[in-house]
Amino acid sequence: MMPAALPTLLRRLRRDVSGVAMTEFALAMPFVLGVGLMGLETANRALVQMQISQLAIQIADNASRIGDTSVLQDRKIYEADINDLFYGAHMQSSAGVDLYAHGRVILSSLQVVEGTTDRQYIEWQRCMGTKLHDSSYGEEGDGTAGGFPGMGPAGEEVIAFADDAVMFVEISYDYQPLVGDPFSFASHEITAIASFTVRDDRDLTQIYQRDSAAPDPVASCDEHGGSGLSMGN
Repeated sequence: MMPAALPTLLRRLRRDVSGVAMTEFALAMPFVLGVGLMGLETANRALVQMQISQLAIQIADNASRIGDTSVLQDRKIYEADINDLFYGAHMQSSAGVDLYAHGRVILSSLQVVEGTTDRQYIEWQRCMGTKLHDSSYGEEGDGTAGGFPGMGPAGEEVIAFADDAVMFVEISYDYQPLVGDPFSFASHEITAIASFTVRDDRDLTQIYQRDSAAPDPVASCDEHGGSGLSMGN
């Protein structure tokens, strides 16, 4: 009886189409899910890239405006002003970005060597962030001996004019994938640069301390910190 029933069962299974839709769904689901996850990752990376670029512009713009408001002398800038710039960027970035835990912000003052008309050099540089990243466009002191073209990509360097300064910001950030491999990009590094010319007459000789007896922290580029923002608030 079993041998006779088996062919009948096989014929019934061959004619049965009730599971076709479920089978097609099971076969297509991995592809659909993969495309969806890749789209989600791509959209999130684009948003993070936009935010990093906006933060670079914000820091450079604010750096071009800082300083005291004396009308009797060139405006001095202070270490506390620089710290406030970095803290402001932290406040503006979203919680998911966590700029200083995963990135590095480098702020440079590009100026003209005193006594020359156009010799570019980096007067000072301040940094914040735990990422191990040196500036791609020069370090503090570069250009004092000449031969420094300015800051920025080769052939597109920005330059300062005599008795003026350019605030140049570079951000290098390690993107944190939502999904991870194999749906993320090969390179996780996001970079952004921005520059603004100083808006008012500024004392270009140094960055001052408001109280020499209780100096504010210096955001030195020799240190890699700032994820906790202990430098200020």
